[in-house]
Amino acid sequence: MKQLGMGAAGLTAAGTLFAPRAGAENKPSPPNILFIFSDQQRWDTLGCYGENMGRALGLSPNLDAMASEGVLFSHAFTAHCGPTRACLQTGLYATQTGCWQNGIPLPPDAVTLPRLLKPAGYEVGYIGKGHLASGGGAKHDYRDAPVPPDGRGGYDDFWLASDVLEFTSHSYDGHMFDKDMNKVPFPKDRHRVDALTDFAMDYLHTRDGKRPFFLFLSYVEPHHQNDHDHFEGPRGSKEKYKNFPVPGDLEGAKGDWQTELPDYLGCCASLDSAVGRLRAELIRLKREDNTLVIYTSDHACHFLTRNGEYKRACQDNAIHVPLVVNGPGFRGGKVADDLVSLMDLPPTIVSAGGVKPPEAMRGRALQSLMDGSARDWQDDVFVQISESQTGRAVRTSRWKYSVRAPGGSAASSDSYNEDFLYDLEKDPHERNNLVRDPTLAGIRAELRERLKRRMRHAGESEPGILPAKGA
Repeated sequence: MKQLGMGAAGLTAAGTLFAPRAGAENKPSPPNILFIFSDQQRWDTLGCYGENMGRALGLSPNLDAMASEGVLFSHAFTAHCGPTRACLQTGLYATQTGCWQNGIPLPPDAVTLPRLLKPAGYEVGYIGKGHLASGGGAKHDYRDAPVPPDGRGGYDDFWLASDVLEFTSHSYDGHMFDKDMNKVPFPKDRHRVDALTDFAMDYLHTRDGKRPFFLFLSYVEPHHQNDHDHFEGPRGSKEKYKNFPVPGDLEGAKGDWQTELPDYLGCCASLDSAVGRLRAELIRLKREDNTLVIYTSDHACHFLTRNGEYKRACQDNAIHVPLVVNGPGFRGGKVADDLVSLMDLPPTIVSAGGVKPPEAMRGRALQSLMDGSARDWQDDVFVQISESQTGRAVRTSRWKYSVRAPGGSAASSDSYNEDFLYDLEKDPHERNNLVRDPTLAGIRAELRERLKRRMRHAGESEPGILPAKGA
């Protein structure tokens, strides 16, 4: 654990400074919890991660400030390049929830975060993109219809969402549905990030304070707009960010990053402004001292450089996500270099609410990294990959090892072939696949056993793993 080398104040969307308040540790208990979730955001869009395009373009003053006051997790990774949302709501891997690809509804009786926190006295609320109710035929098609109460995963105190928000909205128009299944239009000519933030601001300043709240705020951005097949930032993004520095993983690679990155970056800047607005509102309401704010994304984005879409790949530009946490138990401007997974967030959230994580949860509460009690923290992370393939990957601090099943996409397989091996110390942008290198047979054997162990931990049967074809 080290200190983050940057200033302790940042800029809100209005350009005013905010800084940690004195007496922040004199707080009531339990804390409010605000979970801010972006979609398809790369870690290097945040300047607090170092010399990257986020810092060069000044994209993230508010998240940088949040990191300088809280904790920046430098090596955070998604658990699945598709339905990560089911993993986050349950603390289970996708193959355990049954939601191993998009279009499979979360089981209505799933033990979810709101169902664990509400009995502990929390008011539970959800705003934005749900993506956990549609699937399985016309009976469960809520892509442009309100999600009924039994499809909301236990968020039954406050609900303002669309199951597939990119189907009910675009960058400057759209609607969601409230708890009573009424259509709620976006304010006229308001960018989608700003509209969702407006609703979240209303939520914050209308709480009566009698109960702590857990609000899950789920944005679409910077995900591309499906029906337009483009990223859509706030107006002016194309011009404002046209002179972007090219990340090393994209430099010289094919894909659509040359044309799509400016709008993508505009979305990321808009999300950062949203964080500034929300944190400023917590300060105005005198609730910032006792609110745990978590910011992360479901997966990253490789801009068609690894396959025919934007994610569902083993490389870091698909799985490395931003993770910044600030609030009770997560303060001091620290940088945690440990390998962490989004699977570690569900036990972190319920632990913050005073609830013991169920034994079924596969991750570990991040509080143990903060208080030094984690003597045996994981030295690898596990990723399930579906839809583009049936794949599995394990990442250590140095190595990336991935396997792929023959045939198409399925929940799991009894047999895989080795697919990728990268030496991340020598090849951080993952350009040189070493999976057929005969001198690394021992490394592959060690990683193969790590991967099998991880698969068993996720409830999968131990498969056979064969050498890469042609090896």
